[in-house]
Amino acid sequence: MAESEPGTPSASVPTTPGTPAPLFPSLRVDSLSYDRERKSMPRCKCLPVSAPGWAQPHTCFTDFPAPTDVSLARKIGAEFIGTFILIFAATAGPIVNEKYDHAETLIGNAACAGLAVMVVILSTGHISGAHLNPSLTIAFAALRHFPWVQVPAYIAAQVAGSICASFALKGAFHPFLSGGVTVPSVDTAQAFALEFIITFNLLFVVTAVATDTRAVGELAGIAVGATVMLNILIAGPSSGGSMNPVRTLGPAIAAGNYTKLWIYFVAPTLGALVGATTYAAVKLSEPPTPTTQVMSFRR
Repeated sequence: MAESEPGTPSASVPTTPGTPAPLFPSLRVDSLSYDRERKSMPRCKCLPVSAPGWAQPHTCFTDFPAPTDVSLARKIGAEFIGTFILIFAATAGPIVNEKYDHAETLIGNAACAGLAVMVVILSTGHISGAHLNPSLTIAFAALRHFPWVQVPAYIAAQVAGSICASFALKGAFHPFLSGGVTVPSVDTAQAFALEFIITFNLLFVVTAVATDTRAVGELAGIAVGATVMLNILIAGPSSGGSMNPVRTLGPAIAAGNYTKLWIYFVAPTLGALVGATTYAAVKLSEPPTPTTQVMSFRR
C-alpha cells in the first residue's frame, strides 16, 4: 500500500488498485471539519465592510458609536413623529370605515391602532420610550419610572403630533373626519368605566414589559399592540376605545366635536395610574442580577 503524503489524513479503508488519486490531496473538507471551523469563525449579522483575520474584530457598515444618552430634543422629536403615526393610523381606520360603507369593520379599526402602536414602539422605543400617551407619561412619572421635569415637553409633543395628524386626515378625507372622533354611544358612567378599565389593562401590560426584568422586553411592541387591539375590540363600539387623551383631542379639534371630551381626559389618566400601581404592587422582587435591560417607555 502506498504511504499517504504528509498532512493527508490516513484513509479508514485501504485503497483498491485503479482508484484515482484526489486532485488536491493536501486539502480535505468534510462536514465535521467544516462545522469545527465555522464555529471558530467570527459571525457578522450586518453588512461587512472589511474581511478580518482570525483574531481581529470585524467591521460592519452599521457600526456607529452609540451615544451615552439621548438628548431631550431627540426624544421630543421621536414622540412627535410616533404620536403622529399612531393618531393618523388609529383615526384613519374609522374614517375609511365610514367613507366606504364599513369596509374596515371593527377588527380592521382595532388592527389599525394595534399595528400602529407596535411599529412605533419597535422603531422609536429606544429613542424616547414611545410613550405616545399623556396618561402613560403621567403614570410613569408618578411611579418614578420617568422624570417629572420632562413630562410637560413629552405631553406637548404628543398633543402637537395628534393635532397635526388630525388635520392631515381632515385634508385627505374631508368631510368624513367625524368618523374618527371618539364619541360615546352609551351613557356617561358606562363610557367612563370602559375607558378606565381598558386603560387599566393597557398600563398593567406596559408596566410589566417596561419595568420588570423578567418580562420579555424585546416583545414589548407586540404585547402592547395586541393589548390596544384587544381593548378596541371590547370597547370600540361603546366608548370608541380611546385609552389616550390625545387620541380624542386631536380629532375633536379638527372636527369641532367636543362631546363629553372630559371623559377621555380623566378616565384614561386614572386608569393608567391604577394599572401601573397595581402591577408595581404584585410584581416579584428584583433579582440580584438583572437578566435583561429594557429601555422602552423609561427613557
